[in-house]
Amino acid sequence: MSSVQADEGKPPLLSLDNVTLSFGGVKAISDISFNIQEGEIRAIIGPNGAGKTSMLNVINGFYHPQQGTITWRGKPRRRMKPYHAAASGIARTFQNVALFKGMSTLDNIMSGRSLKMKRGMFWQMLHVGPARNEEIEHRQHVERIIDFLEIASIRKQVVGRLPYGLQKRVELGRAMAMEPDLLLLDEPMAGMNLEEKEDMSRFVLDLNSEFGTTIALIEHDMGVVMDLADRVVVLDYGKKIADGTPAEVQASQEVIDAYLGVSH
Repeated sequence: MSSVQADEGKPPLLSLDNVTLSFGGVKAISDISFNIQEGEIRAIIGPNGAGKTSMLNVINGFYHPQQGTITWRGKPRRRMKPYHAAASGIARTFQNVALFKGMSTLDNIMSGRSLKMKRGMFWQMLHVGPARNEEIEHRQHVERIIDFLEIASIRKQVVGRLPYGLQKRVELGRAMAMEPDLLLLDEPMAGMNLEEKEDMSRFVLDLNSEFGTTIALIEHDMGVVMDLADRVVVLDYGKKIADGTPAEVQASQEVIDAYLGVSH
């Protein structure tokens, strides 16, 4: 579990209040409220079709709910696009790896620094003076991420040729390069073997404890969730059915029924 303890006395980093998201007549998310405290690892779990990825898409601005309020750093957030969410400090990885498959590991992670670059396209093309100095600074930051994720041996390899587990690690590195205040991880362990899951779990914990990054993750492996999360919110068919510590959620009969299919 996270070694960074959220300060319960502080306002939440992110709050969702009575959020509803519909596609036509189908409600993907129905009247859901929960928050994410700064410094915690917050898990969002539930059976397939529960609305978990839709919830991440709402948080990072890809979907806009028809009802409810989203509050980011104490201020109600109006409709925003993913670019604006990223600029405000929210980064995201995806269930299906979304990398530039023809580029190297280094260049993929460098792409995560684009929002941090202050020099315009003209200076970048000239690659002299301030632009050159800025690129050196960003490359140094990326090299620290590569060392942290233990992927120095593949730094120049084309990511499309890498095993799936390493591609997921590179995608995490690209998100880290944005230096986010809130990192959204959509099934970071999906498709991994046991050893790869243990490595990724360690990186998530270290990212939280050493970098102080607040993390919200979707994960199907309940063992991983119980080991990593400070708090867990459980969705089922677009509704919230539980919210609490891993132990509290694990003991909830409603959660047990949802996972076993008893309630349907």
